[in-house]
Amino acid sequence: MKRVIASLLLLGLLAGCNTIQGMGRDIKAAGGAIENASRTK
Repeated sequence: MKRVIASLLLLGLLAGCNTIQGMGRDIKAAGGAIENASRTK
């Protein structure tokens, strides 16, 4: 039973890392868009 719980926790942590990584990419893309918009003015 402990192995099942440990496995579920590990999977949850891995899924969380992927979510945070995706959010970081989105923030980076938004920053690039703002930077490009400021250069055109």
